Formats: sequence, C-alpha cells, structure tokens
Amino acid sequence: MTKLSVNINKVATIRNARGGNMPNILQVAIDAERFGAEGITVHPRPDERHIRYQDARDLKPILSTEFNIEGNPTEDFIRLVEEIKPTQVTLVPDAPDAITSNAGWDTIKHEEYLTTLITRLKKVCRVSVFVDPVPEMIIGAKKCGADRVELYTESYAKDYPLDREKAIKPFVIAAKEAERQDLGLNAGHDLSLENLEYFHKQISNLLEVSIGHALICDALYYGLENTIQLYKRCLK
Repeated sequence: MTKLSVNINKVATIRNARGGNMPNILQVAIDAERFGAEGITVHPRPDERHIRYQDARDLKPILSTEFNIEGNPTEDFIRLVEEIKPTQVTLVPDAPDAITSNAGWDTIKHEEYLTTLITRLKKVCRVSVFVDPVPEMIIGAKKCGADRVELYTESYAKDYPLDREKAIKPFVIAAKEAERQDLGLNAGHDLSLENLEYFHKQISNLLEVSIGHALICDALYYGLENTIQLYKRCLK
C-alpha cells in the first residue's frame, strides 16, 4: 500500500500570516498521524516563509511515522538534515525565490555534485531525488547513489482533465525505469482527490505520495481527519 505523507507547509503559512502559534504546527502533525497519515513532510526554504528550520527541529522528537524533509540543498539545509536525521531527505532544485517547486534535477548535468551530496546525506537518512518523468534522469539518479526518486507530477495534474491516459503515459514509463534501476518510487506536486486514484492505479511500484496544498485546501471543507481518509481511500 502506498504511504500518504502530509505536507504541512500551508498550515505554517497560515500561522505565519498572523504570528504567534495558531494553528499549532506540532499539534497538526500529531493529529495528521492520528488521523491516518503515514508520514509528515516539510519543505523549509531559506526565507522561512512557511515552515521554519526550528519547526523541523521541534517536529522530529514528536513524530511516530516517517519524517520527510525536502528542499534545496544549501549548506544550511544540509546541516539541518544532518542534525535532525529524518527518515528521508528529498533533494529539490528550488531557486531561493521560487513560489513552489517547478522542475526536477538534471541528474546528468549535476552528477558529480549530487553524488558527493548524496554520499554525505546517506550517512544520516534515506535520500530521494526530485526528478521529471524522464528515464535518463532516473538512470542518472541511480548513478548518483540515490535510494529513491520522487516524480514531479505537475504535468500529470495539469493534463489529467484533458486526457488522463496521455497525462499518465510518461509517468508509467518513468516508473518502469525506476523499477529497472532498483530505485524506490515516490511522487508529488499537485496530486489531488481528483487525480490521485487514477495515478495510483497505473503506477504499481509507488511507495509514497507527498501531498500538501490540495489536501490542506480540502481540509477547509471536509475537516482534516475526513480529508486524510479520503486521500488514503485513493491509495487502496
């Protein structure tokens, strides 16, 4: 069964809009686990506009499921991961001013850099590399020493309402390549209640999905507990 990791960045965005500690990030994470999430994801950025580095430190001792920290591997980020030792780090090539993730790694162009980085981080946790659904990038991730790849699913979500079979095709091909390379497979970005079930049914080796924006938006209407159960139902 594919694990659901809940990204709580958007909850932190609401908190930061007013200062203080409401909503309480730690309590939301505990509740998400209690409601059935098999993991918690955070994506701290250098400007700390949502999740802060201290949030990641505070979350580690209270979580009972998998803890996934994703982000651009600046030296500060790398040191945070080495300090916290999460279950998994997901390396994402974000520009500092990016609103959200918008591309995967070119694992061929950055092979030397990623190899050195992954070797360093594998001493403390599992390492996943954020990639576009391109077989060559997955092969490159394997050469760099990654344990997993996370497929960047924005194109699937965008094209799903138009032609879901066409939208899923590159991801099926990418998933098969990950399996050939003996890499674990994650996915994330713009997955939702609308498109998640079909994606899951077509990708048999999918280990984990990380979902934040759509899930938190749905929780405004359905409540967090019910929303998590709705997403988990898509993954059965």
